[in-house]
Amino acid sequence: MKSFALLILAVPLAAQNWPSFRGPSASGVADGQNLPAAWNPATGTNIRWKTPIPGLAHSSPIIWGKRVFVTSAISSRGNATFKPGLYGDGTASDDLSPQKWQILCLDLDSGRILWQRTAFEGIPKEKRHIKSTYANATPATDGQVVVAWFGSQGLYAYDINGALLWKQDLGRLDVGAYDAPDYEWGHASSPILFNDSVIVQCDQQKGSFLAAFNLRTGKPLWRTDRDELPSWGTPAIYRDAKRTLLVTNSSNFIHAYDPGTGKEIWRIGGSSKITAPTPVSSPGIILVASGRRPEAPIFAIRPNGEVIWQKQQRGPYMPTPLIYQDLLYVLGNAGIFDCYRLASGEEVYRQRIAHHGSGFSASPVAADGRIYLLSEDGDIFVIRAGAQYELLSAIEIGEPIMASPAIANGLLLIRSQSHLYAIGAPRP
Repeated sequence: MKSFALLILAVPLAAQNWPSFRGPSASGVADGQNLPAAWNPATGTNIRWKTPIPGLAHSSPIIWGKRVFVTSAISSRGNATFKPGLYGDGTASDDLSPQKWQILCLDLDSGRILWQRTAFEGIPKEKRHIKSTYANATPATDGQVVVAWFGSQGLYAYDINGALLWKQDLGRLDVGAYDAPDYEWGHASSPILFNDSVIVQCDQQKGSFLAAFNLRTGKPLWRTDRDELPSWGTPAIYRDAKRTLLVTNSSNFIHAYDPGTGKEIWRIGGSSKITAPTPVSSPGIILVASGRRPEAPIFAIRPNGEVIWQKQQRGPYMPTPLIYQDLLYVLGNAGIFDCYRLASGEEVYRQRIAHHGSGFSASPVAADGRIYLLSEDGDIFVIRAGAQYELLSAIEIGEPIMASPAIANGLLLIRSQSHLYAIGAPRP
């Protein structure tokens, strides 16, 4: 019980950093931030800074202390783009021109770029979907080492001053439609950190696996082969007083592993054949969802692998669900926003978000009783958390948003197609 209490006490401190995809424990939550409910990009009201970011990326920013880290892929073509929107086209982009895969470090207070490193330069080893980019994976950091994963171009670790520590070639990752192997959509799963290791989920057409490497040296620690189809979700760590699990959202099964050894502990079938959302959790409950029909399931699972409740055709295709204040929020690509009681799965409300038509890919985040929804059209909807739907504000950025935001140190960081915005209340 003592160790569990220490874990709970550590959460508010960790919330001052946003170290990986979806922040502390992949929760998407950072209270105690005093974020504004509205801002105005045209007048600059509540916009602390706005920094152009070269290239294309759907990866999210991460924050540690006063440093922000982002990744990008810069095409030599010059006019490279992606196609947002609600459509079912599985076409790959024709941009196979040489790229520069980069990691950038920015100052949190000013938005100034402190350093910029090219991890790999050359012709892409894989294709990308027309809605995707060549830099989809969010980096991860422990405040000393920053890890960036560029799919088939490799896994790279830098110190916080930009010195390359190590790199690993994970081979060419063939990630695309499970039922149309000739399609290539590109890699998207992000690395996560556990103790002194970095863990990656490599689900592809053939030869899927999980792998762990020493965070300081890059030395391989373990590798677990998986009979899995391509997936795009990021794995997550679940901890309580009794156990620590590595949970993966995958097409054939939802798996739980020992994150220290890679040994499988349990598996659950019945998921979609295309999976992207990251598992999220609350004490005693692991929530895993995916949005491809006909299944499109939501599973609420006990840490021992027992299913508490489940729903069909309610799962999100891209956005990761949000657990906040004993409620579960699920945002569908088309803008249907559902609220459930986490313990029982009882529906609280279902609301259609009045977006401009391109839908949603970014995952919702929450802070201080507010939920932030970011559309592909570049609109941000601020919703009051709770059992009754209430729209507080809607703000237009003016360019597409695909990346999930980050929250720390009183700032909301939003990555649009070409810029990184820092949004916060005026400094005292």
